[in-house]
Formats: sequence, C-alpha cells, structure tokens
Amino acid sequence: MTSPTAAPTPATRIAPARAARPQITLQVVRREQLSAHLVRIVLSGDEFDDFVTNDSTDKYVKIYFTKPELGLTAPFDLTELRQTLAPDDLPVTRTYTVRAVDAEARTLTIDFVVHGDTGLAGPWANAAQPGDLLTLSAPGGGYAPDPASDWHLFAGDQSALPAIASALAALPGTASGLAFIQVPDASEVLPLEAPPAVQIRWLFGDDPAILVREVDAATWLPGRPQIFAHGERSAMKGLREVFAGRGVHRSELSLSGYWALGRTEDRFQAEKREPVGVILPVS
Repeated sequence: MTSPTAAPTPATRIAPARAARPQITLQVVRREQLSAHLVRIVLSGDEFDDFVTNDSTDKYVKIYFTKPELGLTAPFDLTELRQTLAPDDLPVTRTYTVRAVDAEARTLTIDFVVHGDTGLAGPWANAAQPGDLLTLSAPGGGYAPDPASDWHLFAGDQSALPAIASALAALPGTASGLAFIQVPDASEVLPLEAPPAVQIRWLFGDDPAILVREVDAATWLPGRPQIFAHGERSAMKGLREVFAGRGVHRSELSLSGYWALGRTEDRFQAEKREPVGVILPVS
C-alpha cells in the first residue's frame, strides 16, 4: 500500500501507551519488480515459525525502520530506547498489508508501492537485496470475505491493491461482485485471481475522485454487498457518502483511509486525531 506523498498504510512513531506486538526478523529472499511502481519483497528466515498468521485477508504488519548510523539491533526494547535516544532517533514503523504467507515454502510476501526517494519503506524496498534484514510485528487484521454475503464490492487505489488481491483470491468460486482498482496508468495493471462472476474494473489516473465517481455510477448487483474500501482519505470520505446513499449497513462495510493526498505520513497520522482525519462509519 502506498502513495506519492505518504506511506501506503497507516504509519506511526512508536507510542508509549500502546503495547507492541512481538517482533520477528526475516531476510529478503528475493525482490520482484511487478510494475513501475510496485515492488514485491519475499522474506524468510529462522524466525518464520514465530510469525503466527490469521485468517484476515487484510492482515498487516508494522515494519520497523531505524537509522543505520545508530547501529540498533532487533528486537528493539522500545522502553529502554526511549530512555536513551532522542525522539527523532527512535525506531519508526510503517504498516503494510501481507500479500501472502506460504507455510510450506516458509515465506512471507509484502508488496510495496514506490515513488522514487519519497517515503521511507518504498525506497528501502526499491534498494532491497537478498540477505537484507527486515523486522516486523506479529500480524493484525480485521476483514475477510464472508461467503454468506450476496455479493462483494471492493474499491481502492494502489495502496489497497495487496489487500484486495488477497481477498479476491480467497473468495469461493461461486462468489459474485465488483472490484474497482485505481492505478496511475495501464502499465500498472496486474493479473489477479478471482471467481468468474467477479468483475474487475481498472481505473486510471491520480485524482481520488475517479474512484468515487466510478463506484457511484456503477450498477450494483442484486442483494446486499459486503464492502471493502480502503485507500486515499478524501476518496474514502466520498465513498462513505455513496455507501450511505445506497443504504449500506455499518456491519457490511470495511472502510479506511490509508493515506491523504498532499500530506506527509507524519501529518496524515497527526490528522487522524483531528476532525479532518475522521472517516465516519456508515450507520
């Protein structure tokens, strides 16, 4: 998950009041260039068995980044580090969706959106080499397709593509639905696994309003959908209104902003505690 101006998904400097999940350090096995702006990193290592996965298709991990010149080694004792380091020298986390976990191959895959030197995780992924170490948290997550739903609707930009792709692959073969995925241009389209009755609509351009317009203008399928909509904040606010107008219940909806156009990651995170950063649930 990522954007030109912010890290792909919610990212935070370590907060003292929040208990940290267990840390796992893995090695880069390979780096794959999926498209001009999407890099796949496959990880493995001795600590793979410590990664306890879950059933969420939006499962995510917090990746720890430190300043190389400080020589910090994992696992990071954050309580101790807060006593000895300046705030700007503390480890910083970026939150990324886990694209796949292969228990047989003992690999964990994460896709990174990269925009040159912008951000923190993207440049790391762009330069990653086999043998590089990456420390990450045990996974969280909160969404998985409900096979009992009448149909499924997915909407997101490139930052949400890993989670949407994972969900599409997890759908039963008889599932039906619509998937709206916005990417910069046609060169960013990827082959995705999905049931035959799920229509995947690729949208091109950088304007977040494109996603809102296309979802709003679409002819929805009969019955009640289960919805997964994640991506740029203003687009998610626009979709919130679309879903409210369609009578979507909060229980049928997973809606979240991963980044905000024109905001740095730090500013985006700060605004999540302000009125501008609130994405109200559909009632």
